[in-house]
Amino acid sequence: MRSGVLILALMVAVTSNVVHAQNATVSSNSDRKVASRTAPVYPELAKKMHIHGVVRVEALVRPNGSVKSTRVLGGNPVLVEAAQDAVGKWKFESSQSETTEVVQLAFEGQ
Repeated sequence: MRSGVLILALMVAVTSNVVHAQNATVSSNSDRKVASRTAPVYPELAKKMHIHGVVRVEALVRPNGSVKSTRVLGGNPVLVEAAQDAVGKWKFESSQSETTEVVQLAFEGQ
């Protein structure tokens, strides 16, 4: 039993020290796909304070696929600027009209 607890504690310690990259997932109400993504830069303050979480950003996308504007829908204030900056550089597939896409960016384990 004691060795099981020790192994579990060791696994938790190892996994908590592993650095995870930011995962960017897109969910939207349309079929418009992301053509290219820019990963958000994990803010230094967030690293120092061990802040992680999901930021939701609404992007207004032009017909040519470039992002016209962004608006934060939710997330930790320390992370929102990095998420908004990254999504503003994304390119979506072309469409006949402007669309609104909701993007979620997960900042984990930095």
